[in-house]
Amino acid sequence: MAHSWSSSGRLAHDLSIGGAVRRGPWAQVLLACLGIAACSAPQPHRNASFVFHAGCDGPEAFDAAAEANAASLDNLAIAPFGRTEQGWAVYAPRLQRDIGARCPPDSPGFAARLARWQGAHGLKADGVVDAEDLLAAKNDWQNARPFYGLRMRGFCPDPPREALAALPPDETVDGESLVMRRSAAEALHRLLRAAWREAPETARGPNRLAAFSGYRSPTYDAARCARDGDCNGLGRAACSPHRTGLAVDLVLGSAPGYAIDSSADANRLYQTRTAAYRWLLDNAGRFGFVNYAFEPWHWEWTGEAP
Repeated sequence: MAHSWSSSGRLAHDLSIGGAVRRGPWAQVLLACLGIAACSAPQPHRNASFVFHAGCDGPEAFDAAAEANAASLDNLAIAPFGRTEQGWAVYAPRLQRDIGARCPPDSPGFAARLARWQGAHGLKADGVVDAEDLLAAKNDWQNARPFYGLRMRGFCPDPPREALAALPPDETVDGESLVMRRSAAEALHRLLRAAWREAPETARGPNRLAAFSGYRSPTYDAARCARDGDCNGLGRAACSPHRTGLAVDLVLGSAPGYAIDSSADANRLYQTRTAAYRWLLDNAGRFGFVNYAFEPWHWEWTGEAP
């Protein structure tokens, strides 16, 4: 699959990662710091949708790293969430946010920023994305989810005892009846209103940003697991965060032929390229929401303990 991440035409898919020249890690980090301005300036308003900036050439020392990243974007074998995936394009927007790079992932500016992030994580600071980098990033993403922290300690939280609040019909798909914890529902209300106002394309059309799943009881999820037999902890979890009343699934559209909650790689890639997803990456944190990175549509409110 061809990409058009940058205007510099750096998508040399015939270049192998093994053929890329890698310089010493500390020299790369120093050069990264010297070249940061080319990738980070100018900085847009924090509420703006994520955009790429011109002037992402970065230091010449990262040209080879940029070529390696272009080659691996669709081809690198990774499995950060346990399922083998080909390429890291699905996670490129998250990486860009993490490393503070408003540059395409095949640019030297991106590689320079990545090298600094790699050094801070104790990784080889060469600006080249590899499977170890994706695993480190995945750990950061997961650790931002309080529900994940509970699961790692062996706890599956009980459903909330308090009464749940209904989401307004205009905030759900086709006015479907969905509920969440009251504080989470109020935060979602603020998020959706802000998205529709700040990114008008998310407020209209068949892929309008809205909720399609909120609270789900353990009984409901158990019945679905038994029926579908797919609760392997990745595609669907036996102990779902939806039982907490803090999780919500949001419409991001879907690739042709796929459901809006399909975890197929083609569908996930499609969703991470939508205006709604990019806005959420930029802004959901303002309202206390974090994303489960394997599922672009799945968001969890962190304002209360699960």
